[in-house]
Amino acid sequence: MPRAGLTPAVLAETAARLADEEGFERLSLSSVAKALGVAVPSLYKHVAGLDGLRREVGLLSAREFGAVVTRACLGRSGEEALRSVAAAYRDYARAHPGRYGSLNHAPPADDAEAAEAYRVPVDVLAAVLRGFGVPEEDAVDEIRALRSALHGFVDLEARGGFGLPQDVDRSFEVLVDRCVAGLRARSG
Repeated sequence: MPRAGLTPAVLAETAARLADEEGFERLSLSSVAKALGVAVPSLYKHVAGLDGLRREVGLLSAREFGAVVTRACLGRSGEEALRSVAAAYRDYARAHPGRYGSLNHAPPADDAEAAEAYRVPVDVLAAVLRGFGVPEEDAVDEIRALRSALHGFVDLEARGGFGLPQDVDRSFEVLVDRCVAGLRARSG
């Protein structure tokens, strides 16, 4: 009989917390079972192995991240929206490194639930880019460029890649300034 209170939501939240502490790639069924005080086989009632556990962390993270960037964009457009979303993006990655790490794996094409959850942050970026006049046919390329810039910065920051004494916050502002300038130049 499963432990009372062990639900898929509790399992996903525990796994997400551990991913933040240990890293998404180091997440294991045994570490989650230990944190929950259950045997590993008890987890199989709720997830399909390690891949299933990682899927659940990814879903939880995509939904959280989608809500965070949506809130950052609400009531804003153009440069103000981009700056707010970029700051929210960085803040989420810093506060939840393991969860953020789970977002760097595209969901399987046949997983409609995951595709929908992962789509929200992309749709927010598309909305931000529309505020700069980016045409629909160019949206995917521009979203990829913006995500790559933001991800590259937060990944380097998380890995300790900014060892020089200059203020990292200022460097992030410079990155966002360059993104804004590029989008303005493109549309103007």
